[in-house]
Amino acid sequence: MEHFLEVYRSCQLCPYHCGVDRTQGRLGVCGETDTMRIAWMGLHRGEEPPVSGEHGSGTIFFCGCPLHCSYCQNCQISAARADVPGIPVSVAELADLMLDLQKLGAANLNMVTGTHFIPSIIQALELGKAKGLTLPVVWNSSGYESLDGLALIDPYVALYLIDVKTLDAEVAARFCGTARYVQEIGAVMEFLFKRVRRTRLNSRGELGGILVRHLLFPGTLDATKKFLSWFAMHAKKQAWLSLMVQFVPPLGDDTLPEITSDAYDELIDLLETLGIEDGFVQELADNIPWIPDFTRDNPFPDSFADPLPSFLELKKRLLSAGNQLA
Repeated sequence: MEHFLEVYRSCQLCPYHCGVDRTQGRLGVCGETDTMRIAWMGLHRGEEPPVSGEHGSGTIFFCGCPLHCSYCQNCQISAARADVPGIPVSVAELADLMLDLQKLGAANLNMVTGTHFIPSIIQALELGKAKGLTLPVVWNSSGYESLDGLALIDPYVALYLIDVKTLDAEVAARFCGTARYVQEIGAVMEFLFKRVRRTRLNSRGELGGILVRHLLFPGTLDATKKFLSWFAMHAKKQAWLSLMVQFVPPLGDDTLPEITSDAYDELIDLLETLGIEDGFVQELADNIPWIPDFTRDNPFPDSFADPLPSFLELKKRLLSAGNQLA
């Protein structure tokens, strides 16, 4: 398994292909070296029902991100800067923490933005399996992936919980940080459609395959209609849809127009017209204005999540030993 770690020496894990030798302490576009850092682990009940399961999804928030969206609700941990809160976690430690999530009753292992740590995640999964880890893996991604990275993690993934943020280059440039997103997400979805022929629930209520998330950005109704037309034509036979309207600007930007009930109703009507039936639609009233605070033991409202005790213990131990969170 050591050959996986060689990937960090000339990193090609995201579409930027920055080629940085992260083993030498250099930062990739993602803002991270090869030292895996995690901001939070625990049971999260705020995902779609078959992802949250009965007790919550075993969610792992990795620090850093190759895609720097201007609206990112997790900007506190995704931004490429020195003060990102998080703790260094070894492969062996991650494997044990995954097993602790399993003991806690997690429905799955929900990897949030793990793209730039794929080699370490694979090693942790293999080590965990040798110790009895059986939880299915959810790959929770912005969709800004390299095909090289996806090919490595694909054999381990049960459900791709993947964003298709937009298919409009102008919208991508404004909200996703790069117009290039449109080109890359097209290649990613083509890759996934070749590997996943059908998305369905199993007898335990677990969803396997592809669940595409799309968030309606303020003032971009036409772009979302374009996406839904694409989904109906290319994806609805193989993937489920999660249409969201919970746009909350992390810095309190009140210059963006609100998503209106008329716009929402148009989208509901369009879903019916296009015959998109499998998946989930967020209610407009569910738009709760809060942003997770990863400096807290529980970044989320108490009803949404429970921290993993062993992760908090590891965090406390590192801090008491003089380690910085950033």
